[in-house]
Amino acid sequence: METAHKEASGVTKTEEAPNYLNHESGIWSWLTTLDHKRIGIMYAWAVAFFFLVGGLLALAVRMELFGPGETIMGPDAYNQTFTLHGIIMIFLFLVPATPAVLGNFVLPIQLGAKDVAFPRLNLASWYIYMIGAFTAIAAILLGDIDTGWTFYAPYSLQQGSAVIIMTASVFVIGFSSILTGMNMIVTIHKMRAPGLTWNRLPLFVWSIYATSIVQILATPVIGITMLLLIFEQVLQIGIFDPALGGDPILFQHFFWFYSHPAVYIMILPGFGIISELIATFSRHRVFGYRAIALSSVAIAMLGFLVWGHHMFVSGQSAVSSIIFSLITFLIGIPSGIKIFNWIATMYKGSIWLQTPMLYALSFLFLFTIGGLTGIVVGVLALDIHLHDTYFVVGHFHYVMMGGMVMALLGGVHYWWPKMTGRMYNETAGKIAVALIFVGFNLTFFSQLIMGTKGMPRRYYDYLEQFTALHQVSTIGSWILAAGLFLVMGYGLYSLVRGKKAPANPWGAATLEWTNVAAIPDPHNFKRTPLVTRGPYDFHLADEVFGGGDGAGDGAAVRAPDAAPPAPEPKTAQ
Repeated sequence: METAHKEASGVTKTEEAPNYLNHESGIWSWLTTLDHKRIGIMYAWAVAFFFLVGGLLALAVRMELFGPGETIMGPDAYNQTFTLHGIIMIFLFLVPATPAVLGNFVLPIQLGAKDVAFPRLNLASWYIYMIGAFTAIAAILLGDIDTGWTFYAPYSLQQGSAVIIMTASVFVIGFSSILTGMNMIVTIHKMRAPGLTWNRLPLFVWSIYATSIVQILATPVIGITMLLLIFEQVLQIGIFDPALGGDPILFQHFFWFYSHPAVYIMILPGFGIISELIATFSRHRVFGYRAIALSSVAIAMLGFLVWGHHMFVSGQSAVSSIIFSLITFLIGIPSGIKIFNWIATMYKGSIWLQTPMLYALSFLFLFTIGGLTGIVVGVLALDIHLHDTYFVVGHFHYVMMGGMVMALLGGVHYWWPKMTGRMYNETAGKIAVALIFVGFNLTFFSQLIMGTKGMPRRYYDYLEQFTALHQVSTIGSWILAAGLFLVMGYGLYSLVRGKKAPANPWGAATLEWTNVAAIPDPHNFKRTPLVTRGPYDFHLADEVFGGGDGAGDGAAVRAPDAAPPAPEPKTAQ
């Protein structure tokens, strides 16, 4: 009778089954969990908090620049504000966000694994990240950090103890990144389900694989650099400070040898998200699957060879600058391969314009601008004039926010039903996309124009001739913030009042949708799946995987009338 009553009231058997959210309760169960999904959720709350803090600091910077002269803060406070904005956004949000949140939550399920290879190491990496974050907060409370996020020597060596603590926090956070990357690589190599060959891996997995390579190889460099900076300041030994016999250009080489590959730690997972979104919401097999997969690895490798394009005006040899400029152009090739193949995937697809797809389309537009402006500053003659202007600020934000953040928002909306078991308000989601897209372009395209007119970056004050463009940029930041706060609002609302999500609301074809219940089981799968098709074979999506479980024995389950039918498969891919 009780079962009949539950079925009559609309509570399904799948919804009553134990899942990763309800199988244990209490804060201690979260703080000691070894479940990769719960660890991903804990990362999500942490990086969301730092995204909020970094965003509020950005709004303060833009408010100060609304007009010439002092608006809401003095020059010292301004320098500290934009420094903290950069440090928080880069090291506490952009670098860890996608690999640690979506990589942790989604990747093992896409592989058909029950967890990552090293669950305890995974939990340790979260604690290391939090220790680094609290160390950064302590440095902020001690005050007066105005070195910029790059910590350039010898200026950073002339600061107080707060800079030492902040650089120590970057050193600590680096270990979290290394451990996460190592865990992901071993998981991908050793824990794939039977039948899941390299040519059947979802492209998100390929992107995390390439990202993990960069995390392991590049992150130790920034850790050692920060350690040398601390040693020099504490022990007064000459490494970077010319007054002690050091070389400040050496610091730039060390810093950018990490920091340019770090750009790809931020953006490569975004590429993987976009591949998943475009394939699912075009109902079409990915065009040029192998090219997209291998281009991620190519970008990761080439990313180690272009650090010197940040140093065209540092006095390095002309031959070195020419070589770095050439490799900068070459790295545009694998990025272009992705753009063209994504467009080809949408061609003759059955496109479904839901919120995640709108983020994907926004990404295509904004990241293309970011990539093209990157080619511009890669040209030696142009970079001499554009270096340290607002053109560089605009370019960087088009790549990082227009690229990585747009992809992250798309991925969060896409996997939100799987992570929470709830659906968000689709109308509110589309309004937020529009606000974010319009606000972003107003904010940063005006900065590209300012840069071409000679407006220097990091300046507290400016000439009257730049007032209109700065005001457009500031107003755009308010619109952008309104969109992001709207996302936060309906996201929190959906956790409390959102409709319960079906197992596969998008009609997707990868394992996390086709072989897992609406909210995943604590161990993901009751039985190990046997993979018999590719991740984007939508015309086979209703076929049963071997060893399916709670989501209809592995069949694709989606809401009625949710997704348009897949078109006939194309043979020439």
